[in-house]
Amino acid sequence: MRTAGALRQDEALVHQHMGLVRRIAHHLIGRLPASVQIEDLIQAGAMGLLEAARQYDASHGASFETYAGIRIRGAMLDEVRRHDWSPRSAHRTMREISAAIRAVEARTGRRAEGREIAGQMGVDLDAYHSLLRKSTEARVFNLEDLFGPDVDGGDLLPGDGRGPAGEYEDVRLNTAIVEAIDELPDRERTVLSLYYDDELNLREIGEVLGVTESRVCQIHSQALLRLRAMLTEWNGADDASGS
Repeated sequence: MRTAGALRQDEALVHQHMGLVRRIAHHLIGRLPASVQIEDLIQAGAMGLLEAARQYDASHGASFETYAGIRIRGAMLDEVRRHDWSPRSAHRTMREISAAIRAVEARTGRRAEGREIAGQMGVDLDAYHSLLRKSTEARVFNLEDLFGPDVDGGDLLPGDGRGPAGEYEDVRLNTAIVEAIDELPDRERTVLSLYYDDELNLREIGEVLGVTESRVCQIHSQALLRLRAMLTEWNGADDASGS
């Protein structure tokens, strides 16, 4: 049972960092359908912040804001996933595109271009772009989307008692992610960097690159699905025929 002093410290941390909850909520809302309400994200994020305040251990090295930010975002994404709007067809299309990317790249020995992926799938380029949009417009991409449901992003945080074997696997996973991102085509890598590191939205990225917001969406979607195809060791997504 936590002492009164510990509870007061928790409350102080929550009060000090509610601005972080609101910033993360406003950043995420632009990636979600209109049916998601920002108030729901903030409420879920506040619970994540409270949980972070209770569990934070400064001896692990990460700052509270870094630790809390991951917990807050995770709580918001959990809330969204509890009301998952993605049809089975979206999951199936993701697997089919990833499989097509792997097939083209195995055959050519280089990064697949959109027209080649479309050809592998037996559709024209416009239809492929439509599939890209439909497969990802209703998804919140995170570790589960790239590596499957057996990977928990929270396990990558310090202080979860993973043990030496788990920590070794985390290092391998992080190394694989970094290496895969480095191998992406330049434009795809740039879009991911602007979106996730610089936290620009798709419209702002389009202005930076001099392309339409729709084109940025296509590049972003293809980059994520290419990563999924490149990381089959972790996502077990070799069979695109599943439901």
